Amino acid sequence: MATDKRYIFLVDDEPIQNEMLKDYLSERFVYDIKTYESGEDALKDMHLNPEIVVLDFHLNSHKPGAKNGVEILKALKESYPNTQVIMLSGQDKIEVATDSMKYGAYDYVVKGETAFSRMENAMNNISQLHRMKTINGAYKKTITFLAVVIGLIVLLSIYISYRYIFV
Repeated sequence: MATDKRYIFLVDDEPIQNEMLKDYLSERFVYDIKTYESGEDALKDMHLNPEIVVLDFHLNSHKPGAKNGVEILKALKESYPNTQVIMLSGQDKIEVATDSMKYGAYDYVVKGETAFSRMENAMNNISQLHRMKTINGAYKKTITFLAVVIGLIVLLSIYISYRYIFV
């Protein structure tokens, strides 16, 4: 059963951060936005096929046994490689950003005064990428269909020519 809902998952163990970002994004995008306080909870709902997951790096600050953002990113990309992930973190260390990108994050945004606008830009870029992939897929299907039709026309003309000449 296909669903018309388009989801964004916000995963941050700071509920206030989740709510502020949800409010900001819901004013600018037409997605159903779900918030999670742990990566493990978000992974349980991945069957909803979110287009975008915004993932905090430090998900284990309140729950010491919880996985951190990079561990969740690895698990998410392993099972859902087409879901775009934006890492959102207070960490401005280049190693954290490069690890995030290495494991499949689309972008890395450092929390701060420009974080929400950078998040909006990244999501606009992801939407554009999604649109281009959809158009590309439609072109591929059209070209395949036309190739099959042309092939059938050629085969039919050969068959008719063969029957006309040898019959």
